[in-house]
Amino acid sequence: MGTVPERTLWVGVSLKMYFSHARAASWCAQIAEIARTHPATAGPDAPVKLFVIPSFPSIPAALAVAGDAVLVGGQDLATEDVGAYTGEVSGAELAELGCRVVEVGHAERRRLFGETEDVVAAKTLAALRNRLAPVLCIGEADVADPEAAAAECIRQIDSALSLARESGIGGQIIVAYEPHWAIGAAIPASDEHIRRVCMLIRAHLDASSDLSQAAIIYGGSAGPGLLTSIGDSVDGVFLGRFAHDASAVRSVLDEALALPAAGSPRAAF
Repeated sequence: MGTVPERTLWVGVSLKMYFSHARAASWCAQIAEIARTHPATAGPDAPVKLFVIPSFPSIPAALAVAGDAVLVGGQDLATEDVGAYTGEVSGAELAELGCRVVEVGHAERRRLFGETEDVVAAKTLAALRNRLAPVLCIGEADVADPEAAAAECIRQIDSALSLARESGIGGQIIVAYEPHWAIGAAIPASDEHIRRVCMLIRAHLDASSDLSQAAIIYGGSAGPGLLTSIGDSVDGVFLGRFAHDASAVRSVLDEALALPAAGSPRAAF
């Protein structure tokens, strides 16, 4: 594992269902090459942890090129580890392949596929019991002031972790703040809104004994340039379509490397 630096930053990318398998494999190879040589991610003591989340069929191709510089994850997982669940993919299988992270509770899963908070809690538990770090997606549905938005986000975090806490199962948590109204928007939420909400969420995480080592990253139309503006309030960013050009990922890693090493230590793989 190496010595964890004072501040570990996270940069993640979800490809959703935008790429063909061939394009995803090529993109992952480009990202892996960037990660192997970029000072932000190269080496066991690198200050940035980079993770990529392709669609399920492209996970093996991503793992084949990832090496030690890139963590690979799944965009979803089943609530159960084995059984007659046609079309589902379990956390146990993702972990067996070599995945280290998995998205849980994305706004599109909630909206398009009817995932309830009970389902999100069950999937969070499934991730943790299989030693996968849940990228726990939370966010307010409608535009609200930062205090109200943070209160809703904190409620979602505690709800998602309810079953894991009851079971006494913990692990690395990556909280991805994505205001639902900002996902896919031309521009993200204002820097001031993001910073204030994330600072309030950070205070809640730090006050929770089982979450003090959790990371808080920002998604929701995040792209190059944003981390420089909000880097004092978050532990990284979760990129979407702005990362389809691999050079944008390099730019974000440049930004992450330029941020001061500040704040309390965060856990890292």
